[in-house]
Amino acid sequence: MPREATELAHRLGEHAEAVCRRYLSAGRRCGNYWQVGDVRNAPGRSMFVRLSHSTKGPPGKWTDAATGEHGDLLDVIRESLGLLDFKDVVDEARSFLSMPQPISDPTERGMRAAPAPAGSTEAARRLFSMSRSISRTLVEAYLRARGITALHETASLRFHPRCYYRPDEEAPTETWPAMIAAVTDLNGKLTGVHRTWLDPAGFSEAHLGRAPIDTPRRAIGDLLGHAVRFGVCGDVLAAGEGIETMLSQRVALPALPMIGALSAAHLAAIHFPETLRRLYIARDNDRAGGGAVATLNERANTAGIEAIVLTPQLGDFNEDLRLLGPNALRTILRAQIAPQDVARFLAQPN
Repeated sequence: MPREATELAHRLGEHAEAVCRRYLSAGRRCGNYWQVGDVRNAPGRSMFVRLSHSTKGPPGKWTDAATGEHGDLLDVIRESLGLLDFKDVVDEARSFLSMPQPISDPTERGMRAAPAPAGSTEAARRLFSMSRSISRTLVEAYLRARGITALHETASLRFHPRCYYRPDEEAPTETWPAMIAAVTDLNGKLTGVHRTWLDPAGFSEAHLGRAPIDTPRRAIGDLLGHAVRFGVCGDVLAAGEGIETMLSQRVALPALPMIGALSAAHLAAIHFPETLRRLYIARDNDRAGGGAVATLNERANTAGIEAIVLTPQLGDFNEDLRLLGPNALRTILRAQIAPQDVARFLAQPN
């Protein structure tokens, strides 16, 4: 470990409990240890962080009894925030300790821990692995606030408590909680991720629960042809643009596999599973959505796949769900899906 990193880890250890309260907020103090689920701040009790000197060693050292992982408080900062570049870890540690940032120096390059190229599939994979289940997190609250209650088969979604956001190359980096969505190919291999930064204050009509920033949704990695997937495709599949749009339809069609392509251009280019025989195309009521639907419809027909367009009554299917209600959404979709799919996929009224 470089000398500066060793010094930072030592100084963080002198404030071990304060570090834990900041970056491992899901845990609590138990005697001379901070107890939490894992280094990514999951709820639980398998990871122990030493808070003061003892015969077992210095403060700040931690061990996860469930996985055998161990490390220091720099590792805690890196994993809990999902940082990819070691320089960012050092900067965060200095900020926490109220230390001045060093002047940029060529020797600084020696402190970098093999960062993944920005925007690459590897960077996407690391970010997804550093995130955690959406259960009992702001992501779950965000989706439920938008009327989305069918949260089965959502392993493609994860939560990151402090995901980096940079408005532009010149602006300082910010951190916001985020919904992290895995973009995968037909074989389930992760090719990218989509980030939706969320407002920690909760849902509001002004931002619909997203963070009050210029671009609260961004994606990285290899996206073309791939998608965020909910359920396993057989012979029937529904495809659309947004994650929230597709999850809204699952409230009415809970057994129907669905994918979110993330944009109109990517929707038009999705890859078809070999088993697919009927494709429902969920459109958004805008010009871009109309063009994507026409292109995808033509591609499906050429491939011998029956294509059926699903059209919301309002701007998109989440608006239908939120503003008209689940029963109205069920009625809207029932009138548009194939008769043989009504009994197969449509949820019955409570």
